[in-house]
Amino acid sequence: MKEGPDIAYVAALIGEPARANMLTALMSGKALTVSELAEEAGVTIQTASAHLSRMEEGRLLRPRKQGRHKYFALASDDVAHVLEALMGLAAGAGHLRKRTGPKDETLRHARVCYNHLAGEMGTRLYESLVSRGFLGAVEEGLILTEDGAAFVTGFGIGLDVLREKKVPLCRECLDWSERRPHLAGSLGRAFLGRFEALSWARRDQTSRAILFSARGDAAFGQVFPSGT
Repeated sequence: MKEGPDIAYVAALIGEPARANMLTALMSGKALTVSELAEEAGVTIQTASAHLSRMEEGRLLRPRKQGRHKYFALASDDVAHVLEALMGLAAGAGHLRKRTGPKDETLRHARVCYNHLAGEMGTRLYESLVSRGFLGAVEEGLILTEDGAAFVTGFGIGLDVLREKKVPLCRECLDWSERRPHLAGSLGRAFLGRFEALSWARRDQTSRAILFSARGDAAFGQVFPSGT
């Protein structure tokens, strides 16, 4: 095909191992410096800078300066969704970079996918909302129903603010470890923020893991019961 989007260009940007490691590190949702990303990729700062420039030109990354430091973050939700989908494809095909261990189990249970909840807890959230008719599928994608809107508002999330945002309110994201959808979009981000505000969960500062307390895990099960 000689016309249309150049997927080979984007795939080449993502596919280089050092760049793939940098992009994966940025799936935590944090902006990282060149030196931090160089460490993640196992390359020199000079090499990392060259990789980052290419990804910035390809609009995969968004740079920003703060004082003397330059930080990099993923350019958009779309980049994060592509990366999560590729992780799922690689995991499903058996292309794993290391053997599983305790840290992997923690990430599989609950982790941040750029800005929303993923892993077992993320798919449980999604499936609970769908089973109770709070989320519905239409030709255009995923929608929040009237009953869902009432539930979300009652849970302390301001829908009016979310609907003003440019990103979709609800969006499916294929979970790489569960191989089932979890909730993305501004609503997915808001749910994660609400869990943190309620002290149900906190982010592990050394990884992408989301750590639920015993109280938070119990409360989550009551508010978001498993579908039948």
